[in-house]
Amino acid sequence: MKTVAFFNNKGGVGKTSLVFHLAWMLNEMGHKVVVCDLDPQANVTTFFLGEDRAAELLETGHGVRTIYHAFLPLLEGVGDLAEIDAEIMTEGLTLIPGDLALSGAESELSTQWGNCLSSEEPTKKKAFRTICGFHRAIVTVAHKQNATIALIDVGPNLGPLNRAALVASDHVVIPLGSDAFSLQGLKNVGKTLTTWREDWAEKKKRAPKGLGFEAPEGAMEPIGYVISRFSMRSGRPARAYLNWAAEMPAAYREFVLRHVGVDESCRDPHQDPNCLAELKDYRSLMPMAQDAIKPIFNLKAADGAIGAHQAGVIEARKNFRALADKIIDRLRL
Repeated sequence: MKTVAFFNNKGGVGKTSLVFHLAWMLNEMGHKVVVCDLDPQANVTTFFLGEDRAAELLETGHGVRTIYHAFLPLLEGVGDLAEIDAEIMTEGLTLIPGDLALSGAESELSTQWGNCLSSEEPTKKKAFRTICGFHRAIVTVAHKQNATIALIDVGPNLGPLNRAALVASDHVVIPLGSDAFSLQGLKNVGKTLTTWREDWAEKKKRAPKGLGFEAPEGAMEPIGYVISRFSMRSGRPARAYLNWAAEMPAAYREFVLRHVGVDESCRDPHQDPNCLAELKDYRSLMPMAQDAIKPIFNLKAADGAIGAHQAGVIEARKNFRALADKIIDRLRL
């Protein structure tokens, strides 16, 4: 199984809708997919379930075990990972629900990261069980569902929660907007991935025996970036988008791939092999899809996709299929 995290510390770059649509497209292509919501805002959970069902699931005392409830025994030091009530969306597509309470795990995850190097064996074992908790949860659900791909949605920050989430990832896709903050986010993520990858590799060498599971590689291999939500003017990308997008290829090579002496001759993401997709702002189609609780490319006339909207639906299907094909190729599946 391959795990892919969608990660940028800049919010509002279309990360959650990207995960949602890609999961449905991969499922349509015949791949069995697990989506794990590790963003404390639980947005992808709402995308999949709709607001009413998501609110019901997150109600205190409802009895459904989200990723947070499964993780709670580890955080409180009273046991190991509990079972998760995964949501079967359709045949071959499963959601591990997120939880707003997940942000409360930050402090303990920070402590346990350091404890992975403890000289005390029990302390070190607890640390590895905790830091590897997300990985273990994903693997358990994926094994039960015979899934071959897991997509991980994380929040827009560089904190301990995301670090543990990235430890569970084989690969990373970086969603971007077309603005200065996304460019800075790209630089931050590149440096952070390098630090986390190297730090985890050192910790993994000292993993204690008798854990009952194999610690993940935490490869965090970048496989490309996706630029989302750019505006169109008279059938062409807006000038502001083109100006910022031109900076992305060189920045990705320098800060994410760590290439020395970067060739800045490529200033067109469309010609950059590291750019997986450029997805325009689908505007009114996105809230329509959220109301219908389905991806844009599956909207019908009954959902309100009539007239000119149908062209957007067809275009979305073409674009997300091309993106899914590229990701599958880079995952070598």
